[in-house]
Amino acid sequence: MSDIEKVVIIGSGCAGLTAAIYASRAALSPLVIGGLQPGGQLTMTNEVENFPGFPNGVNGFELTANMKLQAERFGARFVDDTVKDVDFEGDIKKIICERNTYLSEAVIVATGASPKFLGVKGEKEFFGGKGVSVCATCDGAFYKGKDVAVVGGGDTACEEALFLTNFCTKVYLIHRRDALRASKLMGERVLGNKKIIPVWNSVVDEIMGHDKVSGIRVENVQDKSKTEIACSGVFMAVGHIPNTQQFAKYLRLDDSGYFCRKENSFVETNVDGVFVAGDCADKVYRQAITSAGTGAMAAILAEKYICKKI
Repeated sequence: MSDIEKVVIIGSGCAGLTAAIYASRAALSPLVIGGLQPGGQLTMTNEVENFPGFPNGVNGFELTANMKLQAERFGARFVDDTVKDVDFEGDIKKIICERNTYLSEAVIVATGASPKFLGVKGEKEFFGGKGVSVCATCDGAFYKGKDVAVVGGGDTACEEALFLTNFCTKVYLIHRRDALRASKLMGERVLGNKKIIPVWNSVVDEIMGHDKVSGIRVENVQDKSKTEIACSGVFMAVGHIPNTQQFAKYLRLDDSGYFCRKENSFVETNVDGVFVAGDCADKVYRQAITSAGTGAMAAILAEKYICKKI
């Protein structure tokens, strides 16, 4: 059992690291629990071109590594541990991890969300700079003048496909049904775009390539026929799973499993002294910069919460 901390931050992606920078500059000496993927999803992004301050882009791993160094410079401490359970009853919060149990006056949960994958051959091999992506906003510009595929049929898939038409020659939209699940307006925009080619009643059977993606094989769900489509990139848009279930006993979740926040607040939860930041509470934007913004908000409110208790 550890001493009682001022602030414990769970998660070390953009949200958690920004919270650590702000909390450490407020002399709170935050303890950051790294989690299963230190640095978060951004560490798997080869180049980030839309984070302010980097006109030539920045490697995702390098960006999060520098954010960690910045937080450590001001007094943040990091532990390599994974949360198993929590107890948020009372003024002192308990975080039960694999290696230790931590006590804290305030907690910032920044556990992110995990993209859903299909589980097909080639998906893991080509993920992260080799042709498989989960974010068109992040990686779309790398495919200028090339053909790509988007997998999914909801609003997110349609938004990704439309965004990619700004760069790509063709965008194949692979959907297992014969009609989009997206809103009517979104569907009309997609189907009216000449660059987007719907591939109905089909699922991805394999992502092909050598060093990088060169195409996909799709299977028709009705007649089981298989077709190969040449493309340079595959964008998965089949949803995300927020990493929130360890906290469901205490923190309210919406129907999709994302943290609910107090009305008119981006980061406050139903439990006083517990704040959330980043993709675990955001199913709309899911950008590094928005995660960083909510991380800053959470740290500022955590400091105010602690000061009120003194």
